[in-house]
Amino acid sequence: MQYDVAVIGGDGIGPEIVREGCRVLEAAGDRFGFDLSFTEFPIGAERFLETGELLTEDDLAELSRFRSIYFGSIGDDRVRPGVLEKGILLALRFHFDQYVNLRPIRLLAGVSTPLANKSPADIDFVVVRENTEDFYVGIGGRQGPGRGHADLEVLRSLYSVRFGLDIESDADELAYQVGVVTREGSRRVMEYAFELAGRRRGKVSSVDKANVLSDVYGLWREVFAEVAANHPGVETEYTFVDAITMWFVKNPEWFDVVVTPNMFGDIITDLGAMIQGGLGLAPGGNINPAGTSMFEPIHGSAPKYRGMNVANPIATVWAGSLLLDSLGEYEAAGAVVAAIERTIADGVVTRDMNGTATTSGVGDHLVEILGSRG
Repeated sequence: MQYDVAVIGGDGIGPEIVREGCRVLEAAGDRFGFDLSFTEFPIGAERFLETGELLTEDDLAELSRFRSIYFGSIGDDRVRPGVLEKGILLALRFHFDQYVNLRPIRLLAGVSTPLANKSPADIDFVVVRENTEDFYVGIGGRQGPGRGHADLEVLRSLYSVRFGLDIESDADELAYQVGVVTREGSRRVMEYAFELAGRRRGKVSSVDKANVLSDVYGLWREVFAEVAANHPGVETEYTFVDAITMWFVKNPEWFDVVVTPNMFGDIITDLGAMIQGGLGLAPGGNINPAGTSMFEPIHGSAPKYRGMNVANPIATVWAGSLLLDSLGEYEAAGAVVAAIERTIADGVVTRDMNGTATTSGVGDHLVEILGSRG
């Protein structure tokens, strides 16, 4: 069996860590009897600075031929923040309708957590974040000196209803952002979460803020109840986003699968990354179960370490395990995570984990473990 995978190394340390990830996935393929064919795409800051191109129609057409994209990192000090992130990373997520952001929060053996008295047995859950709606749809505007005109009719209505004021005479400057949650968008990500829970420990925790933002997240809560009714064998609970940040810290063992709207998921998964040992150990998947999915580490591009062979590739390798899992190569995916744990136990880790290994040295050790079937 051969799988074709698109590779976007991106910026900073991205090409280095993806290179090691590809080597490890090839070793897993050799061990479990499948082949991986990688096609690289030069998408990122260098091309943007040279040509002004972020993500072209030709890029999207070519990438659509692939079921999986293996992504390194994006961001460059020479480019204004947000340009590359929105124009490439978010554009890919939206174009391919990658409506599930999958984030395993798992403490691997041998990794330290800042949570006192917690072990790998206590920290093993998954956050399923809705990835295409909420406050990330880009509907908003600003009104004020030098800002031009936002949608004045919308602003006028919002401002007068809330404050009893006229925006043109009483507002010096204002901004607004609209969050959009749809029934279908909520339903499909929740169905994914419930199906995942059925393969795990059978519990789904929903996150919202329906006690304050009752319209937008009230709909989310209604849909959750409807989907839950179709999965009577799965335990459910409702949690407010402020409360779940406390329980992640106090009792992470309570959670199995957490399903959350986009903005709240963006926040709580970074908390989860710290719980599991840091950004260098945090993988992510942007998934369209019926289309093209993308797998990446959640950390940034760290441009100051580019080319130094010191970056931690473990999150990227773990993201590769998620890629294999999405292809149905479950045994190989598990073996990659087991190899990561073995590598950590052997002390072959980079300096962010208090080790001395290089990026390529970690990759060498992972490949060796998979090759020896250890």
